[in-house]
Amino acid sequence: MGGNNPIRIQSMTTVDTMDTLGSVEQTIRMVEAGCEYVRITAPSLKEAQNLEEIKKELRKRGYQVPLIADIHFTPNAAELAARIVEKVRVNPGNYADKKKFEVIDYTDDAYQAELDRIRQKFTPLVKICKEYGTAMRIGTNHGSLSDRIMSRYGDTPLGMVESALEFLRICEDLHYYNIVLSMKASNPQVMVQAYRLLVQKLDEEGLKPYPLHLGVTEAGDGEDGRIKSAVGIGTLLEDGLGDTVRVSLTEEPEAEAPVAKIMVDRYADRQHHDPILPIQESPVNPFQYTKRTTREVGTIGGSHNVPRVIADLSEVEINDYKDLKCIGHFYLPEPDKWRMNDQGADYVYTGTRPIDFMLPNGLKEIRDYKTWTSSEDKVNKIPLFSAAEFLHTKELHSEINFVRFSIRELTEELLIKLKASSTAVAVLYSDNTHAMAELRRVFFELLQRQITVPVIVQRTYKTLPEDNLRIYAATDAGGLFIDGFGDGIITGVRGLSNKEDQLRWADLCNKTSFGILQATRNRMSKTEYISCPSCGRTLFDLQETTAMIRKRTDHLKGVKIGIMGCIVNGPGEMADADYGYVGSGVGRITLYRGKEVVKRNVPSGKAVDELIELIKEDGVWFQPETVEN
Repeated sequence: MGGNNPIRIQSMTTVDTMDTLGSVEQTIRMVEAGCEYVRITAPSLKEAQNLEEIKKELRKRGYQVPLIADIHFTPNAAELAARIVEKVRVNPGNYADKKKFEVIDYTDDAYQAELDRIRQKFTPLVKICKEYGTAMRIGTNHGSLSDRIMSRYGDTPLGMVESALEFLRICEDLHYYNIVLSMKASNPQVMVQAYRLLVQKLDEEGLKPYPLHLGVTEAGDGEDGRIKSAVGIGTLLEDGLGDTVRVSLTEEPEAEAPVAKIMVDRYADRQHHDPILPIQESPVNPFQYTKRTTREVGTIGGSHNVPRVIADLSEVEINDYKDLKCIGHFYLPEPDKWRMNDQGADYVYTGTRPIDFMLPNGLKEIRDYKTWTSSEDKVNKIPLFSAAEFLHTKELHSEINFVRFSIRELTEELLIKLKASSTAVAVLYSDNTHAMAELRRVFFELLQRQITVPVIVQRTYKTLPEDNLRIYAATDAGGLFIDGFGDGIITGVRGLSNKEDQLRWADLCNKTSFGILQATRNRMSKTEYISCPSCGRTLFDLQETTAMIRKRTDHLKGVKIGIMGCIVNGPGEMADADYGYVGSGVGRITLYRGKEVVKRNVPSGKAVDELIELIKEDGVWFQPETVEN
């Protein structure tokens, strides 16, 4: 791992570590799905000892996959596991500390005394790893920072970085360097900022450029889990950071490696991308989120508008009301009304194929400039210009004019006109294989020249598998939105000839666009689930429970619900959630409001009902509406 080696893929078992054969069989399934490293939880000495049996059986069956012991709270288990497996993961937030959510005002002497205590507790493990040639991952988790770190640095990326550096400095003092670092969070924005800051701090302190393990914790399942993971992991891979990847899905672990592989495989021949003009200094702070300032044009840009979603239906013949169902707009014949769901597109781009029926009030149509000029209604229909058309035409819409261009068309003349125009909205696209970096380079140019034109980010792909679309778009566009770039998004797929397929993919693209905005915290359009991927510590069927909670609450737009298998991934890891559902014992659940425990030891059969009652008490609950086909 690291250096010039390929980016490695890993995952984690969910079977009880004491189930030797179950762990072995699951590990084999993971390896055959593309997993190169397998992590197994060791919450106590007995599980750490049983890692030896698991390893023996795997080797006996011909599998040489390196094993990683996952340690929380138990240094003695780590010290035993380090003698058995190839790598030990420790969490600096709970290796030598217990989290009580206390705020303590430390003096410098008292803080140093705490560091001395940590050194005393951590040094034996470092020495064992040196003796046995065992690697170590120092893995900070945003949600499990110690009270000591929280008291001094707060719930911040800097606190995450400092938590790891405290342990890393001890390792370097002891001349132990076989180390991997990670900065995981369930919020991709926090995760990206923390990794970037870690790299900066390593350089500032003259520490070694250690390999990085990338992951978004508690990403969830299905399309949301894939998009959220790709926003965080993909953004960092685009930055050139990352040596090993784990995608944390609330699914079987063998489902994780193929998703990670889609992310990693994009960089196999990335060196052949079109060159991008370098910059001497970044015009933005990469360690904190700042929304790019733009002027307001219609409902796009400015300080009050959420990023807009534009559905690309330019290759589809839209000739029936029901064709718009794929972009969240539903026609109800009996009352003769339109209804829009929470993922109803704001605009529809029809190109040269105009829609000839009246659209719902919440939807505006964009047409190619030449098609728009021949339209009877040039007020409610909006033009899309090429760069050349925009520069040379005199006929403009009075309120809003979309101008589509790539970095190759960004001439001095176009920049001047974009800066002067009060009605222009840029639609920025790229054909570069290194699209995200090229698009970001345009944003840097606009910032440096103080051009405040709103920008729609457009990513269009040739036909590809569904997961690839989600992951590519979440990386390319999500990586921009996570840094505050973008006032809207268009996601599209080209090369489909069958109308049924075109509408199905339009639905997928529309949901992906909304998913990217949600994952980057730019526009909340649905309930967010912060659910851990399950492991040998999990105290209930996490996949089944997550599906049950989602079924009953997925209409609660903007509400964040944490679903955690055990206390390790409990109140800390779901620190960003409004409500929490955490396993506290076999058949027992603890419910949280934010970080506060509300109900303990609730029988699991009643826990979902109790969670809903809690949401109702806060006035957040409402009954879901049904939309007729």
